Amino acid sequence: MDCIENRILMGNEAIGRGLVEAGCTLATSYPGTPASEVLESVVAFARETGAPVHTEWSVNEKVAYEVALANSYAGKRSSVAMKQVGLNVASDPFMRSAYLGVVGGLVVVVADDPGPHSSQTEQDSRFFSLFAHIPVFDPSTPAEAKDMVERAFSLSEEYELPVMLRPTTRVCHARQNVICRAPRRLSRKASFEKNPARWVATPRYLTKLHGLLNEKVEAIARDKSFLPTRIAGDGSFARRCIIASGVAYANVHDLLREMGVLGRIDCYKVNLPYPLNRDFIETIDQQYDTVMVFEETYPTIECQLAARGVRGRRTKDVPNCGELTPDIIDEVLRKFLGLSPTAKTEPAAPGVRPTLCPGCPHRAAFFAIRETFPDGIFPSDIGCYTLGMNFGAVDTCHCMGACISQGAGFYHAYSADGGAFPTVVVTIGDSTFFHAGIPALVNAVFSGARIIVVILDNGTTAMTGSQPTPQVGIRADGSRGRRVFIADLVSASGVSFLRRCDPYDMETFRHHLIEADGYIRSNDGGVAVIIAEHPCILDRDSMKNQTFYEMTVEDSCVGCRICINTFECPGLVFDEGTKKAVIADGVCIGCGVCSTACPVGAISADSRSESI
Repeated sequence: MDCIENRILMGNEAIGRGLVEAGCTLATSYPGTPASEVLESVVAFARETGAPVHTEWSVNEKVAYEVALANSYAGKRSSVAMKQVGLNVASDPFMRSAYLGVVGGLVVVVADDPGPHSSQTEQDSRFFSLFAHIPVFDPSTPAEAKDMVERAFSLSEEYELPVMLRPTTRVCHARQNVICRAPRRLSRKASFEKNPARWVATPRYLTKLHGLLNEKVEAIARDKSFLPTRIAGDGSFARRCIIASGVAYANVHDLLREMGVLGRIDCYKVNLPYPLNRDFIETIDQQYDTVMVFEETYPTIECQLAARGVRGRRTKDVPNCGELTPDIIDEVLRKFLGLSPTAKTEPAAPGVRPTLCPGCPHRAAFFAIRETFPDGIFPSDIGCYTLGMNFGAVDTCHCMGACISQGAGFYHAYSADGGAFPTVVVTIGDSTFFHAGIPALVNAVFSGARIIVVILDNGTTAMTGSQPTPQVGIRADGSRGRRVFIADLVSASGVSFLRRCDPYDMETFRHHLIEADGYIRSNDGGVAVIIAEHPCILDRDSMKNQTFYEMTVEDSCVGCRICINTFECPGLVFDEGTKKAVIADGVCIGCGVCSTACPVGAISADSRSESI
């Protein structure tokens, strides 16, 4: 595309487009909501425009960061995208890259999740940037996020620092009219200049590098191009002002307009919350007695301001946790401006708790685990299968890969007391196993843990948009890659007991569970691994080979509700009139598994040939 074109793009699409237009030649990521679509958009726009971009779904965020960093060392523009908890995984290379710097621009896209909507935490990555001394942009709209990509690359190359672009969920998933241009062709050849004092940087060099980093940050903080912009007031609220950034600014702007106060009070928009411009800090300190700061989620801006009258998250004038929704900002603004409060509305009705999809193979696995080991301990992990808690088959969920380590920890805690130990059944998804489960499995085997690890292999990273795993053998751009098999990795980790089966076959799956329990209690026992293999039912291509059944609830149903309350399949509902379970037409996919779950055999499954 050679001409300027307007398109309606989602925020993540706008960021992906911005990366391609800015001449980024390598983009890596590990999928995680709300950031997943960034890399997918880079793939799509690179293909559309013919821009040369290497793209990859890396096995975790640390690896993704390090691949992008090396591309930058060679002088080319690079990007890495992740969600906020992914930055925890990448924190080691992230912190050190601030000291060592970059050559080609490196933009680190970290999508935060205030609320949170789909995360373990609502941590603020801007604080991570402050901690690491890495500049961070805070976009308020999709179009702004796209524009900030080029600014971030320019800033990165000017100061030879990684630069973070930090959209939040509301920016990532909002849609807006965005200007699209032809990609820049930078025509840079890879050229890595060896410099051990910088790129190896043993401790004797680090004090100097730390000093240089501080000088860079101070120079950026003095750069007038990063001064916050102001909508000037008319003096109605003398010596008062509002400061906001990100989505909070967009909401503040709209609410001030609705209240008829826009243009009556000074309102500042901060694009670069760290490092906050030094002249701006001095201006706020000298010209205002009372300042209200709106930002998500931590008081990053607030903590950098020197003025005594600053209010916000830290002072709890603004709630110090949770998303700053328009309703919350409206209430704070009205109190701050002395306006009448908005009439309260009725709270929304509670929603239905999330559950696994009809026919999800994880449901069969969890049901079998809980039925086989009613007194077991069940550590699990991040993914769709966290919903195993609904079946009483998930007792812990901490962070990616922690379930295997925690399973080992539970075993060691109980075994130290002597005597019998409870059965510990760990559940982890295929993508999570590649991400962080392999080191934990090696550790559990080496340390002598006696636990059962069930790897729930549905052939995709289902929760974040069905991205492929290394075992599937499909790269980010759709090309074929060399497949890496979970079973081979398990064996290479030193596991002697390995079984594979389809969890739909619950009889065989239960048999493997009992066999595994016997193994871990044997004289030469250790870690037992069962790979539960069945494709995600959302993958239509994989499901073409599945047998589907015509399901019927017989009159022998006793109304025990086990199929509904314990097996918890949305394809079954309870008829209050007949006091029996019935098949929910249009919901049931005919997997047939519930016939095995029924304790009285009242659900029958007749084979049919047509697919769903």
